[in-house]
Amino acid sequence: MDFKVLDGGVCAAKGFRANGVYCGIKKPAADNGNQSLPHKNDLGMIASDEPCATVCVYTTNKVKGAPITVTKRNLEKTGGISKAVIVNSKNANTCNADGVEKAEKMCELAAAQLGIKPQEVIVASTGVIGQVLPIEPIAAGVEPLAAGLSYTGNEEAATAIMTTDTVKKEYAVEFEMDGAVCRIGGMAKGSGMIHPNMATTLNFITTDAAVSRDMLQKALDDIVKITYNCLSIDGDTSTNDMVCLMANGLAKNKPIAQDSDDFEIFKAALYEVMANLTKMLAKDGEGATKLIECECRGCRDTQTAITVAKSVIGSTLFKCAVFGEDANWGRILCAVGYAPAEFDINRVDVDILSEYGEIAVCRNGAGVDFSEEKAAEILKSDEIGVIINLNCGSCSAKAWGCDMTYDYVKINGDYRT
Repeated sequence: MDFKVLDGGVCAAKGFRANGVYCGIKKPAADNGNQSLPHKNDLGMIASDEPCATVCVYTTNKVKGAPITVTKRNLEKTGGISKAVIVNSKNANTCNADGVEKAEKMCELAAAQLGIKPQEVIVASTGVIGQVLPIEPIAAGVEPLAAGLSYTGNEEAATAIMTTDTVKKEYAVEFEMDGAVCRIGGMAKGSGMIHPNMATTLNFITTDAAVSRDMLQKALDDIVKITYNCLSIDGDTSTNDMVCLMANGLAKNKPIAQDSDDFEIFKAALYEVMANLTKMLAKDGEGATKLIECECRGCRDTQTAITVAKSVIGSTLFKCAVFGEDANWGRILCAVGYAPAEFDINRVDVDILSEYGEIAVCRNGAGVDFSEEKAAEILKSDEIGVIINLNCGSCSAKAWGCDMTYDYVKINGDYRT
């Protein structure tokens, strides 16, 4: 199915405004004491003109950020309705005695500026764990943040959620349902501490389609499984992971309240947005120089395909080999072999590819002769593909990750300080 790709991120859908400002949670950029140099935003907001059916998927880490606790409570109080999001970067507001109090205060501050109820606000934080979140800069920044909301403010908001990210991550599409033009747009952040289980990083997705909350949750759960949950940067599942999907119904399509052709169209559009954001997250992994996409084919079921593909993507040794542009296919087969899935390893085929060509490196679980020179040429690309065929069925799945570099260690060696 083809979708029209749009600019606008979370503002692509009708009725959504956004903004981002620098309030002082992050250290200001400085050069020899010059505090007037540019700095990244650290406080963001999304607001809808109409109430939104809202669903979320959260980290399964037993340690959860206070904003997740507060967001869950707020959605329970409103029956899954929200009108706005407030989010900060640099500080995760996690493992703090006053974390819930601070997260609730952020909701109150946003609500006061927008003229809505605090429980109608989704709150999120990302950054360093275990450091007390200063509420003063947020209190000072929320007024200009709300005042600057606009239907073209998506880039400011997308910048505000960045931590070690090197680029903002946005994607949006347009499609038709029931004769109505609908849109879905999203923004994501994440570069390290990414190995999602039920969610990943911070992701905010907006749509003007009319979809019931139950069907919205079903769509999000289904698509998370084959997109964000198939992503791994470093094997660490964050404490603050959250995907939030908001639908305000302004496209005026016939409301989706059950399985139907329109629901399948909506899910396909949601997949398009979430899959592209997932690839952006993978390519911008901390210190990364190469995106890796692993497709596992010929499986008895989709879960086996996901399990095997993600096992390969999560292999530190294979990630290092990709960084070194070494066609060490044995590391791929090793990761296939320890994946918790049932299949015959003696039927497994492996190919490596990029825009520079494709090469077979393994057939029936054993190595085959190949040109090291051609393999090295293929691995020079900044986007590497791996195709694994288990040859035991018709199901397939993809997973995404990146190489492991010296810079990953440098970034995380002094991340807190």
